[in-house]
Amino acid sequence: MNNGKNFEVKDLALSEQGAKNMEFAELHMQSLLGIRKRFSMEKPFKGLRIGLALHVTKETGVLVRTLAAGGAEVAIASCNPLSTQDDVAAALAKEGFSVYGYKGEPVEDYYRYIENVISFRPNITIDDGCDLVSTIHIKHPELLKDIIGGCEETTTGILRLKAMEKDNALKYPMVAVNDNKTKHLLDNYYGTGQSTIDGILRATNVLFAGKNVVVAGYGDCGKGFALRAKGFGANVIVTEVDYFCALKARYDGFSVMKMEDACKIGDIFCTVTGDINVIRTEHMGQMKDGAILANSGHFDVEIDVKGLRKLAKKERKIRPFLDEYTLSDGKRIYLCAEGRLVNLAAAEGHPSEVMATSFCGQVLACEFLVKNKGNLPNKVIQLPEEIDNQIAKIQLDSMGIKIDKLTPEQVKYLNSWREGT
Repeated sequence: MNNGKNFEVKDLALSEQGAKNMEFAELHMQSLLGIRKRFSMEKPFKGLRIGLALHVTKETGVLVRTLAAGGAEVAIASCNPLSTQDDVAAALAKEGFSVYGYKGEPVEDYYRYIENVISFRPNITIDDGCDLVSTIHIKHPELLKDIIGGCEETTTGILRLKAMEKDNALKYPMVAVNDNKTKHLLDNYYGTGQSTIDGILRATNVLFAGKNVVVAGYGDCGKGFALRAKGFGANVIVTEVDYFCALKARYDGFSVMKMEDACKIGDIFCTVTGDINVIRTEHMGQMKDGAILANSGHFDVEIDVKGLRKLAKKERKIRPFLDEYTLSDGKRIYLCAEGRLVNLAAAEGHPSEVMATSFCGQVLACEFLVKNKGNLPNKVIQLPEEIDNQIAKIQLDSMGIKIDKLTPEQVKYLNSWREGT
């Protein structure tokens, strides 16, 4: 481990590779770079401290640079013990940023790094999973008065924030960046679909074609993964607790059944629900020999890993991100990435183009908070639709795509009720 006054990373010697990876990411994040160019002139965050708890990836490194270009002091901690890219963390430390995290960090270090960001006394928080926000509220309420607001990146974090709001525990406004249309489309649907497949393949290198792939949860993330698994030639089975989502899955051409039935025929299982114990020991006991379990939800609670360990008579590591559990009847179950989010633990997370739009949402949400300081409720709020549409326009511009505009006649027609058949 290498540490200094304002960083703790695995190895500073990895910084050159991290800088190269961020350079390559920036090539595919032109929409975010366009905002950075404006920020560098306008300095919307001058004099402000922004604290982040995010996956420390090459794309996040580009986000950190963008916030700094806008005048902010930035400190970042990892938001998952297995998702940090050590070369990127080293590169950020070399550039002078406060950065804390390394791949494989224990839970004790994970929360110590969260505390390091909190000691930075941020005026704005950017979170992925709500651990930074919840820790501030529970352990450091004295800091709340100086916080303008925050942003949340993922579905799991939004669920926690809405629970805080319901309990009247949320003490500063939080922008649900996760709920942007652009975020759902690119990050949840296209990003999770591709990166989850990538993670399972890197962990196992198994053939998807001909396999029964069980997808637990058919929200945008589940839809994306199911579509990609189908494209790889798999027979996709969906399990759901929501009637509409189950109906959508069936009309999309997938089998829909209970987990208690799917567990008997599945070859590969992936949870993307944001809930706890979706795959339990009663399911594991009925699985095929060689069944593969993976999770692409934010926290490692969707698969009952503790239960699996109690169920197993033997456990061993087969590959870097694949553990084998042998049950009492001799059956083997394989768990990817310790049950943590497989797309970031075993692979590199979403492609840079995807994260460009998500991080456009983050930086514009921060700007929105600053512009509306003191005028927003202490609730979970969405960005105005015009900002979400602006993100879509920025991304299209970066792709060289132009679209039509409504004519005055069309605008008048759409706003009129008098013209009929």
